[in-house]
Amino acid sequence: MSAALLLAMFSSTAAMGQKKKDSDWMKELTSRITLNGYAQGGWSYQDANDKKTNSYNLKRTLLWAKARITDRWSFLFMHDFSSVVQEFYTDFRITKDNALTVRLGQFKHSYTMENPLSPTQLELIDVYSQAVLYLAGEGPDPLNGVNYGRDQGLMVFGDLLDNMFHYELALMSGQGINRRDLNNQKDFIAKLEVRPFDGFRVVGSGYLGTGNAVNTAAWNPDIKVGDNYKRNRYSVGAEYKTHPYSEGLYKEARPASIRAEWLGGKDGDVNSRGGYATVCIPVVDALDIVASGETYDRNTKVDGWDQTNLTVGLQYWYYKKCRVQLQYTRCFCGDNLGKDYNWLQAQVQVAF
Repeated sequence: MSAALLLAMFSSTAAMGQKKKDSDWMKELTSRITLNGYAQGGWSYQDANDKKTNSYNLKRTLLWAKARITDRWSFLFMHDFSSVVQEFYTDFRITKDNALTVRLGQFKHSYTMENPLSPTQLELIDVYSQAVLYLAGEGPDPLNGVNYGRDQGLMVFGDLLDNMFHYELALMSGQGINRRDLNNQKDFIAKLEVRPFDGFRVVGSGYLGTGNAVNTAAWNPDIKVGDNYKRNRYSVGAEYKTHPYSEGLYKEARPASIRAEWLGGKDGDVNSRGGYATVCIPVVDALDIVASGETYDRNTKVDGWDQTNLTVGLQYWYYKKCRVQLQYTRCFCGDNLGKDYNWLQAQVQVAF
């Protein structure tokens, strides 16, 4: 009986030890994984080409997980449930400070100021300017398809001289997300960001590459499906914020800001160019005024492929990273793009 009692006590102690080990392992695992997500949906009205459209929409429902494997090594996976897998990449910080980190996988590339920014922070409901939508692959570039500003490749990046300089150098597939490369050439992207004082930055970026057309574009008729074509871009811009954005707050976190950028590109023999300027000003409580002007000319040698949009609106932050937006845009179109039209949008953003 004594032996049975000792065996029972040992088994109980071992079980308690095993439970503690399991608990410690789970605690360690959960402390190294963070989950984030957001959804954006709303309503849109247009009267383009004398055709009135009135519809609800669900633009984005993203969820991503980031695993901190070690203090220097991490992995991220992001999926848009209203679209496709967006990102999967691993980062490894080589230096003790932030001077050199390597990233491998599928991620937002470095070209332009706006492209790497999250839609949860950008001021416009339509998110990116026309020039960024086309030249960075965020939106309807028929030649390269819609890639949400992302590509597969290898990048090195870091901060130098007490964060005064930030650089990014990348060698990318050039074919976009979730696609194999259709040619043997790789695209090179470089960005340099200078921060002379808090809140202000000047940014230049360049893109040298060779595309493989997955479709045709009316403003660039010489490029056929399957053709390889030169795809080069540049951008230069600046941004000023009165103080850094804080995700932990919302009413007190909103800086007044102005951001402007000029972009240009060449696809085959066709040049395009455009730019934008966007202002956001907190006025009272958690209410902001937003205004933006942007223009883009798809073919600078042929008249009628340009469009200019002027936007004014309001946004109200009702909780951390959560807001409601209302915006009106007047669109002035070149002859090849149809008549001028009005665009009214409303959107709700929920994020965590």
